[in-house]
Formats: sequence, structure tokens, C-alpha cells
Amino acid sequence: MKSTRENLENIVYSCYTQLSRQGEHFVSDHVLSYQIAGDLIFNDGVNDYSTTDGSIRFLRRNQLLKFTKIPPANGDFKSLSIHLDQQILKDFSLEYGLTCEKKQWNQPLLLIQENNLLKSFMDSLLVYQLSDHFSDQRLVELKIKELLILLLQYDPELKNILFDFNEPGKMDIEAFMNKNYHFNVHLDRFAYLTGRSLATFKRDFEKVFNSTPGKWLLQKRLQEAHYLLEKGKMASDIYMDLGFEDLSHFSFVFKKQYGLSPSKIVS
Repeated sequence: MKSTRENLENIVYSCYTQLSRQGEHFVSDHVLSYQIAGDLIFNDGVNDYSTTDGSIRFLRRNQLLKFTKIPPANGDFKSLSIHLDQQILKDFSLEYGLTCEKKQWNQPLLLIQENNLLKSFMDSLLVYQLSDHFSDQRLVELKIKELLILLLQYDPELKNILFDFNEPGKMDIEAFMNKNYHFNVHLDRFAYLTGRSLATFKRDFEKVFNSTPGKWLLQKRLQEAHYLLEKGKMASDIYMDLGFEDLSHFSFVFKKQYGLSPSKIVS
């Protein structure tokens, strides 16, 4: 079994030989990713989004996603990702006088349609990556600048996403939590994504749900687990999807709540 992940600042090459259920991931920066081999399935809490080998996808920042990496038959899952951090984008914005003019789409990802220039660019990055040329940060910065120029040529409206430096605004905490309760992230991350400080998040949460965040999250996840088990799902197939870190902990808290182990819930 082989699993590698090389991260040289902003450019990440990933290679896996077996099904890898990664659980949740907080996308803190915009990411452009090239699927070299295998499939990748994202879930934003509501919908699944599938990408196949050869595809190029753009993920917007400040969102929660679950993902599953699926290697091809008798092969390795391989991808190359470029993380566009805020400082790089701010510097580029100042240099070229580019600003966000309006709020753009709020979808979790954008699939880049057939574009020979971007594909050739990503192939060239792979050559640099595998030959270890990205140990020179100057080269990384030049290639990211080149990528931004190509992206804006592909779709000039991407400036409204790339150069939107606003932090998440205050949003409906009830709707947000009912969508995202199964993401296993710290409360300060939930607070940030709903546009609140941690203290304000806790206060607003208790006003809405009449419970602390910790108690509500556990109850909500256990209720959903009970429902899925009654539908015939296996505990080993659902515990990670519901935000539990390991199967033994899930089984323990489930039995404490319902008086029965998950395996005793029969459809």
C-alpha cells in the first residue's frame, strides 16, 4: 500500500493506491485541482459532485466538504492542486488593478470545461513537481501568477471570486447547522463560517436551539444514526459521515443514548 502527499507551500501532489475516505475538509483557500488519475467525489452536506480523471476543478474558499478518493482499477489515485492563499491574491490584485465588483456564485466547485491552455499548464506543473523544481519558492510564485492570468482569460468573471477578500457574513445559524451538523470540525470553525465570534456563536446557538452546541450536535448525529440504522445501514458505513471520529466511540455513545448497540437496531 502506498500513500504519498508532497506539499511544497502552495502546490500539492497526492498519490493513493486504495480507496481513501478522507472525511471532512475545511477549504480555507481557493484551490485549483487537476485530476490526473482516478475519481473524486465531494459532498457539501446536501449534494454529491463527481470529478473524473483529466478534469480540472476550482474549489472556492471558506466551505466544508467531505470527499472520497477512488483510485482506478490496478492503479493509483493522483492529483495536483494549487492553493491560492489570500496574500498571493491580494498582491496580484494590487499589481494588476483587479477587484471584486459583485458577489458571485456560491456553488462549492466549478468544473473547468475543456481548455487546452490550462491542461497544458497543469501538465507542465506536474513535470516541475516530479523533478523537484518547486523547492525554489520563486518559481512557485511565478507559476501561480501564470495560472491566475490563464484563469482570468478563461473566465474574466472569476475575478469576483478570486479577489473577494470579505470574510463570511452573519447568516441564519439554524439553517447552517441543520445542513452542516455532520461535519466534525471545532466550534470556532462553525462560528467563523456563520460570521460570528465563538462567544457570539454559542450565545446565538443557545437562543435558537435551547441547548449547547456540543449537546445538540451529539443528539442530532445520534438521531440521524438511529434513522439510518433502521433503514438497514451498517454502523461502519455511517459513523464517519455523521461526524464521529471512530467506530468505538460512536458505538459507546449510541448505546448510552438508546440502550442498545448499533448492531441491535434491526430494519
